[in-house]
Amino acid sequence: MLGLNIKLPVWQAPMAGVSTPELTAAASNAGVLGNIGAGYLSGEQTEAFIQRVKQLTNAAFGINLFVPERSEASQERVETTHQLLSPYREKLGIKEKASDVTFGPSTFDEQLAVVLQEKVKVCSFTFGLPPQKALEQLKERGIVTVGTATTVAEAVAYEQAGVDAIVVQGSEAGGHRGAFQQPESMIGLMALVPQVVQEVQIPVVAAGGIMNGRGVAAALCLGASAAQLGTAFLVTEESAAHPLHKEAILSADETDAVFTRAFSGKTARGISNRFIKEMKEHEEQFLPYPLQNTLTQGIRKQAGKQNNKEYMSLWSGQGTRLSKRQTVQGLVERLKEETDAALLAANQTLQNIKRSRLMKP
Repeated sequence: MLGLNIKLPVWQAPMAGVSTPELTAAASNAGVLGNIGAGYLSGEQTEAFIQRVKQLTNAAFGINLFVPERSEASQERVETTHQLLSPYREKLGIKEKASDVTFGPSTFDEQLAVVLQEKVKVCSFTFGLPPQKALEQLKERGIVTVGTATTVAEAVAYEQAGVDAIVVQGSEAGGHRGAFQQPESMIGLMALVPQVVQEVQIPVVAAGGIMNGRGVAAALCLGASAAQLGTAFLVTEESAAHPLHKEAILSADETDAVFTRAFSGKTARGISNRFIKEMKEHEEQFLPYPLQNTLTQGIRKQAGKQNNKEYMSLWSGQGTRLSKRQTVQGLVERLKEETDAALLAANQTLQNIKRSRLMKP
């Protein structure tokens, strides 16, 4: 698929904040597509990350960039949100005031320049359509371009923009929703993939709640060319996720992974905790992304330092019961065995159905 030369049609999801060079490289070395979640990195950090991955693997890998979003809020509204968050800051012993710095377009431009310079094999985008010039520059250097879509309309928009493939994100997925058209829709992966496959001509990568080989096989049967897994890789040894984050996923059931906008102002799925529950009634006061994300950053970091999972963003998909403690290599080996077994079983079922039809009078 797309000349990536991977042994298994699986992509490790680019998870900003928990990605490590070791995770990306281990995934690629194991025979799937490793990905860098560069969303919160500076240009300099992005360059260092890519170069470290190159030291650890000769295999293809990708990188994901956040398409910048311009958000504004009145000073009065910002102050109201400060007041809303103040009790949590006091509880965690945070004395300095949260910054009002936004995630600006300059970071995206710096990151893009690095991707072009380093000629990363795959560059994917989340939260919107990237500038047309950016896509043209990437294609000129032979870099595979990928969009993230949560509806058929978003997928079509990406195809028309000229990307090479589309990650189709079902509502089961953990972390932030890649939605960029309104109103936001929560379409499950099983319903979404075949509809997107019907409407676009480029390869589709299925993402959302896939944790094992049965899920990979199902995605392929629905028409996807590959499956992207996030939560399954998040709990591996190579992931930089906080130990409490991993434990929360490993001990959760499917009802614990809920949607919230409390941490970032953008819809995301994570393990429910006190902060999510208590902030639910205040959703109208949340600032838009990335402003809300900036104001809660100190709370999340301090909670992590204090090993207090009640105020951390514990992103996770809905397939929590299928999560396992293991290395990336162990996960990929298991995925291959399970995918082969699931496809073989599906084929055997089909053959049995055909034989039963022939035997009918």
